[in-house]
Amino acid sequence: MSAALMIQGTGSGVGKSLIVAGLARAFTARGLAVRPFKPQNMSNNAAVTEDGGEIGRAQALQARACKVAPTTHMNPVLLKPETDTGAQVIVRGKRVATLSAREFMRTRGDYLPVILESFAHLRAEADLVLIEGAGSPAEINLRENDIANMGFSHAADVPVVLAGDIHRGGVIASIVGTFEVISTDDAARIAGFLVNNFHGDRKLFEGGVSTLEERTGRPCAGVIPHFADAAKLPAEDALILDNFKTTTGEKIKIAVPRLSRIANFDDLDPLRLSPHVSVEMVQPGQALPGDADLILLPGTKSTIGDLAFLREQGWDIDIFAHARRGGHVLGLCGGYQMLGRLVHDPEGIEGEPGSVEGLGLLDIETVLTGDKTLENVTAQHAQSGEKLTAYEIHLGHSKGPDCARPFASISGRAEGAISPDGRIEGTYLHGIFSADGFRNAYLEKLGPGDHGGFAYDAMIDATLDALGAHMERYCDLDLLLEIARAG
Repeated sequence: MSAALMIQGTGSGVGKSLIVAGLARAFTARGLAVRPFKPQNMSNNAAVTEDGGEIGRAQALQARACKVAPTTHMNPVLLKPETDTGAQVIVRGKRVATLSAREFMRTRGDYLPVILESFAHLRAEADLVLIEGAGSPAEINLRENDIANMGFSHAADVPVVLAGDIHRGGVIASIVGTFEVISTDDAARIAGFLVNNFHGDRKLFEGGVSTLEERTGRPCAGVIPHFADAAKLPAEDALILDNFKTTTGEKIKIAVPRLSRIANFDDLDPLRLSPHVSVEMVQPGQALPGDADLILLPGTKSTIGDLAFLREQGWDIDIFAHARRGGHVLGLCGGYQMLGRLVHDPEGIEGEPGSVEGLGLLDIETVLTGDKTLENVTAQHAQSGEKLTAYEIHLGHSKGPDCARPFASISGRAEGAISPDGRIEGTYLHGIFSADGFRNAYLEKLGPGDHGGFAYDAMIDATLDALGAHMERYCDLDLLLEIARAG
């Protein structure tokens, strides 16, 4: 049986996803066949797999770090929040239910057999499976029926390495405290620890490492310095949008309203990282800037809910004013649906059955249905002729007169819609700005200039290479592999 190692964290946001991606690239560089795995994830930032399902964005990036195509086995249970207390439940890539948090907590143990089947599938094709936990095992109030952390570790009989983030402060207390609050049986699963996101002179923490090893009785597998280029990689957690960074001295300004259920926001990354482009994430309560060249309405997990949220912020008024000034508006997926005249929900997919008025900037209507479109596609942009490698992940279908002017074509099929003046556009395609030729042509339309010289996909792979080398340098990979094989 192949080796397996689970990375759990002292809390959310300590860098588990990045650590797994870096270790995946490092061990792959050593010649091992590596696969990523996360038993249960919660995110509205999803990726479409080659086997026609959806998984968390982090596992898709980790698969790329392993230099393999992502599959639904890598994240067999995915929760996609629709409200503050409920979420879509995706099992092995397909939507099976919408449950309240309480309902899911009560029944989540039922998904363990599927999780273990997917894990066994990956283990059969790999030398090493790297598993990412969710949240923290220290959340002992959530321990019953756990399938994401120690519950999985016990069921699959895999060892755990605990990671803490020193930049947050209190890393010694958080690592030692985790051992203190979890059960003796759970603590026995932990075979080592990692200290992540270190700034400064690592020698100054040698005493901290000694203290941790003494208090926990476990070896330190690495003190990992802050990896600044992590900002170039697609993020899964929407918390990154709180401090959305962009460049300065830009020529093109793109404004993006932060919807309450924003989804697939990594669509923005190639724009955010492009030279001469500013992407401003407009937070709730703020007005959309009047000097934007483009207002981009992103994807959302709840089109009708976020239409109401958009209007509550007064963003509809800002968008109308922008359009009257001759500004450009682009809607992606749920943002595309919002631009139409009406959104119909006859089955009550997003709440009470009925219809709501859209922004009316595109002459289309959308009907939400229970069947989800999940597909990787190769398309051609209608205006520039540039090739697009993209994906669709949405509920519903849109039709109307403006669809006669499609945004793109997919194997001869018209996709998306454009207004008669060409300034309002919508498409169901995600990931379009990753295509360098299309992105450069689209930006040229917004503001002439030199938009070349930036190859997005090549940058992602180069960053993963650098991350793998970072892990090779600062982690004890031999120890981690020994732990994985011993488990």
